[in-house]
Amino acid sequence: MLTGTYQLKNLKSIGCTTDIPENEKTIVGNALAKARYVKQHFGLDCFADDTGLEIDALNGEPGVYSARYAGPEKDANANMDLVLEKLTGKSNRRARFVTVIALIYRDKEYLFEGIVEGRIITEKRGTQGFGYDPIFVPKGFETTFAEMGMEEKAAISHRGRAVAKLVAFLR
Repeated sequence: MLTGTYQLKNLKSIGCTTDIPENEKTIVGNALAKARYVKQHFGLDCFADDTGLEIDALNGEPGVYSARYAGPEKDANANMDLVLEKLTGKSNRRARFVTVIALIYRDKEYLFEGIVEGRIITEKRGTQGFGYDPIFVPKGFETTFAEMGMEEKAAISHRGRAVAKLVAFLR
């Protein structure tokens, strides 16, 4: 999306092998912490993201703890199982994925947010994607993110929406 304008590098290519801590209490905080870490230790303009699943009936859980909801092992199946268990018998299954991209560019910080509304279904369906994709159906669809192809999901996903805002800003 940014071909020819910017040179994009990943953490490995700049020599960053650290598992950058995600200890903040918000998705915004984690995205900023990761971008600030790279800027501080490597001196490069950069962007970093964080994503969370917020479920209305669980008062916004798992939220910032989405990756480690069922424990520090970051086991996607255990996380989904815990969500499904906590939602047993609940009729309100509204949820949303939220992605925040923090950009540090020319010594200023910018935030780009992408949100997709949807609902949590009662069982896992599909094999594509990762995380909570097999139990999340976006609003207006009957298929889970895990049942969608990569292009279809990217066109409507929270991360895709945040990236589109980042790209528009950088252009």
